[in-house]
Amino acid sequence: MSNVERDPVSTTCTRGPEAAEPALHRVEILTPRDVPLGGPRSMRVRRTLPQRARSFVGAWCFADHYGPDDVARRGGMDLPPHPHTGLQTVTWLFDGEVEHRDSLGSHAYVRPGELNLMTGGRGICHSEVSTDRTTVLHGVQLWVALPNEHREAESDFQRYVPSPIRKDGAEIRVFLGSLLQAVSPVRTFTPLLGAELILEPGASLTLGVDATFEHGLLVDEGDIELNGTALSPAQLGFLRPGTGSLTLRNTSPARARAVLLGGPPFEEEIVMWWNFIGRSGEEIVQARKDWEEGSRFGEVQGYDGARLPAPELPTTPLKPRRRAR
Repeated sequence: MSNVERDPVSTTCTRGPEAAEPALHRVEILTPRDVPLGGPRSMRVRRTLPQRARSFVGAWCFADHYGPDDVARRGGMDLPPHPHTGLQTVTWLFDGEVEHRDSLGSHAYVRPGELNLMTGGRGICHSEVSTDRTTVLHGVQLWVALPNEHREAESDFQRYVPSPIRKDGAEIRVFLGSLLQAVSPVRTFTPLLGAELILEPGASLTLGVDATFEHGLLVDEGDIELNGTALSPAQLGFLRPGTGSLTLRNTSPARARAVLLGGPPFEEEIVMWWNFIGRSGEEIVQARKDWEEGSRFGEVQGYDGARLPAPELPTTPLKPRRRAR
């Protein structure tokens, strides 16, 4: 998915200083902000990452949560060809179907329970359009920052359909990394964990996790307690490294669903503007110039329409916003 804010903010993402020891096992609650994607009938998303309170969960650096949207009322998703650099995009749907095309020639249909991961590296462009079979559109769009040594990696597109695991009233699909006995074969450039968890009413689930990872639980529906801290839909509960187990309890009368993210702390500073991730403002300016001039990113074949123009750069040099702690 593209970040199609009309006036995207340039953001420097850093880990910042570690908290004092007593806060290590405390769950931080991150609340999203609403972002409109386009005109009055367009989708609205709830953006949890990045924000001033926190920029990363491992190398996860961007999290949009959208829907459930009635396509007849909202018009669905129609994102023209747009570019990406320095990242991997992760598309995970709960409802609906999205047609993906990219400049590698990939053509795929994104469906619930199926991972679609695209590596931007030095540069790629793609389009995403909800299909005529879609009545409700609902899912998450996630970005992973590539480490400096791999940020110009060869572009790539991978699909994977994880088999569900059932444990203690929960259904778990591990789409990246490993959890319980499941291991995803999908290639990433830093260790990552990504999984969908569906909990039946009253279910309580304890998971052994890598204690060197940061973890984030993004709640989609229902109310879930994470290690005793209550989380509501669209909130993300964050835990620092040092936690070797996570206990989730569904406290709502219906089923609850969440996405679990994790990874070792990402020590590098990144600059994010529009759909680009780099290490300097100059790098972002060059990426925008290349996109507008039609070089570097290739072309998407089969999309019926013009590509997405880049927003105007700020009149002042890009000076990314730093998170407050």
